[in-house]
Amino acid sequence: MFFLFVFVIICCLVYYYFTRTFKYWQSRNVPGPKPLPFFGNFKDFVLRKSTTAVELKRIYDAFPNEKIVGFYRMTSPSLLIRDLDLAKTILIKDFDTFDDRGTELSKKGLGANMFHAEFDIWRPLRTLFSPLFTIGKLKNMVHLINERGDVFVNQIKKITEVETEQEVYTLAQKFTMSSIFACIFGLDISSDDDLLIEKMIKIDKMSFSRNIAHEIDLLYPGVLKKFNASVFTEELANFFIGLVRDSIEGRNGMPSNRKDFIDLVLELKNQGNILETNKTKDESAVNCIQLTNEVIAAQAFIFYVAGYETSAATMALMLYELAMNPPIQDKIITEIEEVLNRHNGNITYDTMSELSYLEKAFNETLRKYPVVEIQRRAKANYNIPGTDITIEKGTIVFVSTLGISHDEKYYPNPDKFDPERFSPENESKRHPCAYIPFGTGPRFCIGKLIGKLQSRLCVVKLLNNYRVEVSKKTPNTISFDPERVVLAPKGGIYLNLIPRKK
Repeated sequence: MFFLFVFVIICCLVYYYFTRTFKYWQSRNVPGPKPLPFFGNFKDFVLRKSTTAVELKRIYDAFPNEKIVGFYRMTSPSLLIRDLDLAKTILIKDFDTFDDRGTELSKKGLGANMFHAEFDIWRPLRTLFSPLFTIGKLKNMVHLINERGDVFVNQIKKITEVETEQEVYTLAQKFTMSSIFACIFGLDISSDDDLLIEKMIKIDKMSFSRNIAHEIDLLYPGVLKKFNASVFTEELANFFIGLVRDSIEGRNGMPSNRKDFIDLVLELKNQGNILETNKTKDESAVNCIQLTNEVIAAQAFIFYVAGYETSAATMALMLYELAMNPPIQDKIITEIEEVLNRHNGNITYDTMSELSYLEKAFNETLRKYPVVEIQRRAKANYNIPGTDITIEKGTIVFVSTLGISHDEKYYPNPDKFDPERFSPENESKRHPCAYIPFGTGPRFCIGKLIGKLQSRLCVVKLLNNYRVEVSKKTPNTISFDPERVVLAPKGGIYLNLIPRKK
C-alpha cells in the first residue's frame, strides 16, 4: 500500500511538472488550443509526425478571427502572431525588443553564426559580413554557379539516357551542394566521388536532421547555452573549421582570384577586427570580435545552410509545380529562350534579372512552400498595441509563413499555383508581410540573394535543355518530412526529364 501511495504521489508530481505552465495564456485572456500534458500543442512534432511549420499552420487555421494565439511547445508558452500589422510592428518598428530568434546556443563551435546568434553577437557579425552579400559581390560569383550548372546538366544527360524518371529533390541537393561549396570554399565537389558524397550525406544529416537537443530546448529553454551545448555536433563544427583552415592555408592567408566567400573573408580579415558594441540603458561596453577560423566557420556553415537545403527544396518544388502546370512551364521556357537568344546564350546576373516570369514562378513556389517560419524572442516586457496584453520578457513569438501564405484572405484559392499573384499590380494590393519567406526587418535572411540566384540559374540551365513532366511516381500532393528542421518534401519528388534538344 505504501509503494502504491508513493507511486501515486510521484505520478501527481510528474503530471504537475509537465502541466505547470498550462494556465499561462488562459490567465492572460489570450485564446489558444487546449494543451496536452508533456506535449503541449506540439504532440505530432514531438512524436516526429509533423514539422514546426505544419503545426504552426494548424494552430493558425484553427483561430481565423484572432490576432494572436497562445500555445505551448511542450511546456514552453509561445505566442503566434496572426495579425499582419502586428507582425510588421514586431519585426520592423519594434525590432529593438525582438532582436534575436530565441535560439540560445553555445557560442563555441557553430553557435555564433548570424542566424542563431543573440543580438550582441549578431549585430557586429551582420555589419561585418553584409558587404559580402551585395549584388556586386554576387555578380562575381555567377561564374562559379554557372560552372556547377553546366556539370549538373551533363550529369542529367548521362542519367536520363538510362532512365528519364528521376528523383529531382536529390538531384537538386547535389547541385546546390556543389554550387554552395564552390561559392564558399572554391571546392569542386564531384558527384562521382563516392567517398566525398558519403561524407556530404553525413554532413547533411548532422545539419538538417532533428535531434533530441531540439526537444530538450523546448522543455528547458536556455539549458543548451547554460551547459555550453548546441544542436550542432562537435564533428560538424570540426568539419567546417577544418575546411576554413585548409582553405585559408591553401591561399597562404591571401585572397585568390576566385571571388568566393573565403576570398571575401580574407579581404576583410586583412582589414583588421570589427568592434562589437553592446549597449544597455546604463552602460556601453565595447568588445572586439576576432575573425578566427571558428567565427569564419560559423558564418560559412550558415551560408551553406541557406544555400544548400532551402535552395534544393525550393528548386525541386518549383520543378514539381511546373510539371503539374505545363502551360506555365511553356511560358517560362519561351521566356528563357528569348532572353538567352538576346545574350548569345550567356547567363549573367543581369541576364537573370530579365527573366521576370521565372521570378514570379519562383516567388509563387516560396509562397506555396515557405521553407522556414519566423521566430523572435522578447527581450523586455512588451505591451501589444491597442490591448492590455503584455508579452513577457523571454517569450518566443512566431509568425507562420505557411499559415499566412495559405490564408484565403491574402491568397484566394491558395492551393493553386499561380505566378501572376506576383505581378506588380497584385503585389501592390497585398500587405507587405503577406509574403516574407526570407523574413523581414533587420534580421531578414542575408543569404536571400544568393539563394534566389543559384536556384533560378539551375532551373534556367535545366529547362533550356529539358522539360519536366509528371511520372508514375509523382505525388498528387506534397507532404513534408518531419525529420528535417526545414520544410522539405517527404519521400522525394519523381519527375520525367525529357530532352528538348537533340
